Amino acid sequence: MNAFTPSPSLLEAAGVEPDRALATLGEAMAGADDGELFLERSESEFLMFDDGRLKQATYDTGEGFGLRVVAGETAGYAHASEISQGAIGRAAQAAALAKRGYQGEAAEGPRGTNRKLYGEDDPLAAPAFGDKVALLQEIDAFARARDPRVVQVTATLAGERRIVEVLRADGRLLRDVRPLVRVNVSVTVEKDGRREGGFSGAGGRASFDTWITPQAWQGQVDEALRQALVNLDAVACPAGEMDVVLGPGWNGVLLHEAVGHGLEGDFNRKGSSAFSGRIGDRVAAPGVTVIDDGSIPGRRGSLTIDDEGTPTGRTVLIEDGILKGYIHDRQSARLMGLAATGNARRQSYAYMPMPRMTNTAMLGGDHTLEEMIASTQRGLFCAHLGGGQVDITNGKFVFQCTEAYLIEGGKITRPVKGATLIGDGPSALTKVSMIGDDFDFDPGVGVCGKAGQSVPVGVGQPSLKMGGLTVGGTSL
Repeated sequence: MNAFTPSPSLLEAAGVEPDRALATLGEAMAGADDGELFLERSESEFLMFDDGRLKQATYDTGEGFGLRVVAGETAGYAHASEISQGAIGRAAQAAALAKRGYQGEAAEGPRGTNRKLYGEDDPLAAPAFGDKVALLQEIDAFARARDPRVVQVTATLAGERRIVEVLRADGRLLRDVRPLVRVNVSVTVEKDGRREGGFSGAGGRASFDTWITPQAWQGQVDEALRQALVNLDAVACPAGEMDVVLGPGWNGVLLHEAVGHGLEGDFNRKGSSAFSGRIGDRVAAPGVTVIDDGSIPGRRGSLTIDDEGTPTGRTVLIEDGILKGYIHDRQSARLMGLAATGNARRQSYAYMPMPRMTNTAMLGGDHTLEEMIASTQRGLFCAHLGGGQVDITNGKFVFQCTEAYLIEGGKITRPVKGATLIGDGPSALTKVSMIGDDFDFDPGVGVCGKAGQSVPVGVGQPSLKMGGLTVGGTSL
């Protein structure tokens, strides 16, 4: 880990007196319910080694602020890429227009915390640029040497260090330094004119050290190659309604998309979610417990504080099949008479925060994956899901399977390609019949999009057996 000496606040570093900025914020927020001055400085680096050579090497740095004034259900927001007293003053005047004569009562600020979920590592500082390029070249050579059928290798390294500060109207300045790294490997194989691919990615909130050991990156290469070779022998997936067994870990992305978004506070406050007004109702099979937890040390979706300054925590959304709650930022929590859960997130200073997931997971049960397979006469085992789409209003989803197998007579038989899972989140959860004892999180690759904003997230689940899902494929 890299050590850093304490640095001045972003305001001070830009030559802005914190007291003057606070006075400007306080004037803008007079009579408002909430708001903050959010400051950010970020550095990021991305390297891609493709087709035997370095194809892309980019470095980006930026800083700026956003000032928000919240009045009831309305919020005024102004941002700038220049941190100066003048720019803050102009932003305050613009954001304050949201009040338009509104007279509210300032909400109590978020509670404080001394915990740190990750260090202040700088992934851009180490390894050196030349060493990163050499590592990507080594990954490429290793993958090509593993199997003569390998025709294409793409390896990438992505790292960033983001410093955020939240100035509250009560005078508190909350700071968080957020490292984030990711290592990706894609392999394409060819046999008899047919090409198939496989992928492996991993990362988290730390320096590159954990993910660039030979054992780590060689394991990623082997996993990507394994997936590609499986797909090389896959046959067309039959279509129809059948039982589906999902593998653990990354497949929690289905839960994230089909259920998690529907449990975000803003959708439920507005009544646009399939879960609106259903607190206390059974929305899933017995044994299904779903949480969102942004306080897990080092994970991709974790944050020491959210983008309003609220410490993250563990929120139980569904417990033993019963809907218990939603995830909130401060605005949705206040308007619904509930407590903020530390889920206010924004892509950067140029965006307002909104309720977003952090690390969302279904907890484990007591069945083995082998038991699930053996109990299935005709079905599909989906080892890895790919991309998907969901309609928040009704929870309907469509997901692609990037690695899947037929289950016939209680045994895994042929690998299949072109399989899709079709259903809706609320009813899919009621069809869970077996919950595995092999809970796992994804390896650190999740990215969530909402309202044009992307943020890093984590997903997790054990193996699951679900009855009667519609599998899209080829009609036989």
